[in-house]
Amino acid sequence: MQRWQGRVAVVTGASAGIGAAIAASLAKAGMVVVGFARRPELVEEQAKALAPARLVARQCDVSQEADVKASFAWVRAALGGVDVLVNNAGVINESRLSDGDLDGWRHMMDVNVLGLSLCTREAVTDMKARGVNDGHIIHINSVAGHVVSNRPGFLMYSASKHAVTALAEGIRKELVADGTRIRVSSISPGLVKSDIFSYGNMKELTPDKMFGEDYMEPQDIADAVVYVLGTPERVQIQELIIKPTGAKY
Repeated sequence: MQRWQGRVAVVTGASAGIGAAIAASLAKAGMVVVGFARRPELVEEQAKALAPARLVARQCDVSQEADVKASFAWVRAALGGVDVLVNNAGVINESRLSDGDLDGWRHMMDVNVLGLSLCTREAVTDMKARGVNDGHIIHINSVAGHVVSNRPGFLMYSASKHAVTALAEGIRKELVADGTRIRVSSISPGLVKSDIFSYGNMKELTPDKMFGEDYMEPQDIADAVVYVLGTPERVQIQELIIKPTGAKY
């Protein structure tokens, strides 16, 4: 991580769970971290605990283009621009395809797919404008983006994560065609003990049922992000799938 000392990372969905763990790990590793969150006060609390490591909170709803554009403009003006983007923000709603709720479907697509795409666009545009040729885009994906779930209420979520898999490879190919050396990685965890399920309109699979299975902790995924960033510039980890030991899926 030596070459990332003092450089700027944006982590979306940084207020809790995996995002908070990633933001803290990158700050401790010497990066200047901007935590985008709908609840920036939680990022500010974590920043105080991490001092003198640098973690800065920025209110941002990634599903809103105006928020995303304003937030990346602030990063450029205040910190000089972004070198690493971790697209972590994501939502899940338990909703069947045959009788599900449109608002829940739309929310997942707005955050998991379009929000991720907006942040990627703004980060890549900034990197290119500044001549940053060694930047890194990391999508926090899911094992649900590689298989079709057997759980009926999670099929639209799975569809959104399949889109993330396609978008990661798509932007990688675009950047190669453009002649850049900006790397792109997709990290796809299995079940992680996170509060995403507490806000997911769960009906059958409540958090206590979910975490009766083998699961990982947010720090496990943060450690994977640090590993991916720490590989030599000649190495690009395109996909990293991480499951808890004993997982049956």
